Amino acid sequence: MEEGGTSGPVPPADRTESPPPEARARPTEARPEEDWAIRYRYLLADFDNFRKRSEREKELGARRAQAELLRELIPLYEAFGHARRSIPEGAAELARGFDLLEAEWQKFFQRESVRPVATVGAPFAPEDEEAVAETAAGEGRPEGTVVEVVQQGYRCSGGLLRPAKVVVARRSEPPALPAPPSEQTDP
Repeated sequence: MEEGGTSGPVPPADRTESPPPEARARPTEARPEEDWAIRYRYLLADFDNFRKRSEREKELGARRAQAELLRELIPLYEAFGHARRSIPEGAAELARGFDLLEAEWQKFFQRESVRPVATVGAPFAPEDEEAVAETAAGEGRPEGTVVEVVQQGYRCSGGLLRPAKVVVARRSEPPALPAPPSEQTDP
């Protein structure tokens, strides 16, 4: 044997032997089972959250598509209203046809929960209405109320489809500003 080195087999006392397989399996067997059970629960919870999120996104997408379709139909409904008002006197058959169409539009809007948002005489609602002009408040026109609906707005169950454009009654005179403090000069 050389000094500082080893040649030949290592003596049994210096060898590090691993424990027998039975001893190794016992402590580690319980841990992987617990680990898999925890992983399974997390995976189940993740999948449940994914499913719920997917359902919400699907429902939100359907509501957005419905709102977009309703936004596209509003100008057609308004054009129909203009055509209906321009029917000449004595065109009873034409008026009756327009009345039938108006009834169908109303049924459709009712089914889709579409309703107008502005009413003359109602208080101004900035969340649903856009003030495009102001007029002096007076008798029969209290301050802060809608005086005229320039363009009707609509709301459905999914939210505001289009804000109304309205004229609002305001004070006829602006509020008085406080007078600036007078400058006093020493003589």
